[in-house]
Amino acid sequence: MPILFLLLAAAVAAEDANWPQWRGPRRNGVSNETGLPLEWSATENVLWKTAIEGRGHSSPVVWGDRIFVTTDIEGEAIDGASAPKHIRDGEVYLHPDSQSGDRRHTLKVVALDAGSGAILWSRTAHDGRVFDNRHRVNTYASPTAVADGERVYVYFGSEGLQAYDFEGALVWSKDLGDLPSWGHGQGTSPLLYRDVLILQVDKNQGEGSFIAAFDRATGREVWRTPRRERINYSSPLLVETRARAEVVTTSYDVVISYDPATGSELWRSEGFLGNAVPSPVASENTVFVVSGYPDKVSRAIRIPRREAESPAVLWEYKKGSGYTPSPLLYDGYLYLVSDKGMLTCLEPETGTVVYEGGRFPMPSFVRASPVAWEDKILLAGEEGDLVVVQAGPIHKVLAVNSVGEPIIASPAIASGRLYLRGASHLYAIGARGR
Repeated sequence: MPILFLLLAAAVAAEDANWPQWRGPRRNGVSNETGLPLEWSATENVLWKTAIEGRGHSSPVVWGDRIFVTTDIEGEAIDGASAPKHIRDGEVYLHPDSQSGDRRHTLKVVALDAGSGAILWSRTAHDGRVFDNRHRVNTYASPTAVADGERVYVYFGSEGLQAYDFEGALVWSKDLGDLPSWGHGQGTSPLLYRDVLILQVDKNQGEGSFIAAFDRATGREVWRTPRRERINYSSPLLVETRARAEVVTTSYDVVISYDPATGSELWRSEGFLGNAVPSPVASENTVFVVSGYPDKVSRAIRIPRREAESPAVLWEYKKGSGYTPSPLLYDGYLYLVSDKGMLTCLEPETGTVVYEGGRFPMPSFVRASPVAWEDKILLAGEEGDLVVVQAGPIHKVLAVNSVGEPIIASPAIASGRLYLRGASHLYAIGARGR
């Protein structure tokens, strides 16, 4: 038993030292790092800056001396290629901002050296026609990868799920079939739980949607549970309660918790009747779910402690949330971020407003999710402005920075550094000598 405890403790420590997946070790945007600089610019406290070809909103993931990002390089139009027709309420549906399904796309996973920013290798996961359109703001490389020290796992929607070793060799590849998304593209990121990779795959109106687990060593499908949930863009969250582990998913119609070992449904609660884009966060006993469109809804759901118990909605707050930024649960407070960078601070137990309307210092649109470290919160604006705010019950701006290019991808923190993905470059921010 002591040996097992030591092994588990070592695994947790290794995970905490890295940023291995969407929103970090616990998928909540929180880091234990200290000593990060408060101020930087395109040159100050920039340890390195590396150009990344193509476009991608996936966050960088970090394991040891490796950083991984995915990217989409758009090419020429393909004769005869077109996105599938989507039927909605008996009529053909085409979103006015839907595009790019008629062009060649080269989808890549790129590995960089964390120390120098040098590109170590680049592998092509897909090259050619894509199944569906994407929203003009989205990319075909928006889901964030997962790394575990041996392999990096990348998800490109209809264009597949792949695993590469740290030297760039393809370990396995899965074709998940055609995944219609109303021509908006994908956004959900895979989740690693013990020996399986869990993926939430929702389609158009819900027909054919599912959540599935794949053996991380071989790609073999371990379990699959059908869903009736329409396309959404949030990522599943692993919640460790005293009783069990759960995977919580959000969607338009319903919030569902699953057993990560079997895929069995554990409980469900009402959804938003709105788009599920922000990912949930959780304490040991409560999960916090958020939607920002068409209505702004944030809700606290008490997780059932026993099988016969039902989830209870503790409170609901109908302001403050944005279309894409996920909430932040940090040091006793729950933070919401609006599309314009307004910060709202709530007491997570009661939903009581601590403050609201904490302003972004300049006009901006925020798509990235916040991250936190050492009593500080970082907000990244689409125009490239980055604001450091004091965590706690009083809103105070500590620093305003810029890297001089747009930022949509959420930041990563590891080994005393802040990693920022801009429209064209990946930046390592840190104090010299770290």
